[in-house]
Amino acid sequence: MPALLLSAVQYLFSLEGLAVVLAIAYLLLASKESLWCWVCALVSSVIYIWICWQAHLFMETWLNVFYAVMAVLGWQQWRSGRDGGGKSKRAIVTMQLWQHGACFALVLLLAFFNGMLMQRYTSAAWPFVDSFITWSSVVTTFLVVRKVLENWLYWIVIDGIATVVYFERGLYLTTLLFAAYVVIVVFGYLQWRREFRAAGKLTVQR
Repeated sequence: MPALLLSAVQYLFSLEGLAVVLAIAYLLLASKESLWCWVCALVSSVIYIWICWQAHLFMETWLNVFYAVMAVLGWQQWRSGRDGGGKSKRAIVTMQLWQHGACFALVLLLAFFNGMLMQRYTSAAWPFVDSFITWSSVVTTFLVVRKVLENWLYWIVIDGIATVVYFERGLYLTTLLFAAYVVIVVFGYLQWRREFRAAGKLTVQR
């Protein structure tokens, strides 16, 4: 038990451990509409760029480059009208059903062609699933920046699939992280939905 505890402490204070802690902090702060969630996202993404590059996970490396850029954009978008406590006052919006359908169709199209390329030119184990996770994450990140309520529902699906994939690959710590994500995003969705109802109105993204 002491050896296991020591390993857990060493992991927590490792570069990867810091990235994991910041990634969780990002989700928790985002659920509270805190502007500082983007700072956590930026630092976590930069760390993961290094980690994934060293591990030769090049698709994930570029995904984290994207996350870092979107963290800067998210900070700029949410900064407008924030209150004294750092909470973004940008209105939460929702999308119409056809808009969600368009997002889903776009993700499937990109995932299909990306998966075909990975299947042909790489040794990826699950090329189409990996591509779906990547492109759905890209699209959903844009929804987060725009403060679209349903982004949390997207993440439930994405993180749920990622949890299964990481478990199948034997990455058990990352599996636990993504399982925790699923729980956190459920609470994030409920928190944002309460904000909707407290405001007494529903703003539709056009």
